[in-house]
This record gives sequence, C-alpha cells and structure tokens, in this order.
Amino acid sequence: MPNSKQIFNIRVIPRARVNSITVDDDGTIRVHTTTAPTDGKANDAVIKMLAKHFDVARAAIHIIRGHTSHNKVIEVD
Repeated sequence: MPNSKQIFNIRVIPRARVNSITVDDDGTIRVHTTTAPTDGKANDAVIKMLAKHFDVARAAIHIIRGHTSHNKVIEVD
C-alpha cells in the first residue's frame, strides 16, 4: 500500500492517575497520561503510548494539529 496513513482525533488527559487509552463511541481516542503538560513531555508520552497501542514505531506517529491543546489530530503511518 503506497499510502496507508490513518488520521485519528484524540483527547489527551494529562496528570491522570494511570496511563491508559480508551475509545469513545464516536471514535475519539482518549489518552490518559500521568505526565504533566510541560515542555512537550505529555506529547512525548502520548506518542509513546500510541505507538505501543498501534504496534508501530514512535517515528510513525505525527501530531498534525493541537500541539498545545487537549484535542489533537494525529497521523499514523
């Protein structure tokens, strides 16, 4: 497949009690991370968790929109 990229809407909940990923009925992925949203650390944690969830390399996940927002759009190669 030459173009097998997928786009997902995610909602990040930083400073959660536990790291977890859930999917809402509307398809929105909720990522709960214990990391605080400072200096991009929460984004790094989210990428790491999503890479494990989708079983892809961390480099295959890109934040397209929402670098400083709870609502993000990601692309998975």
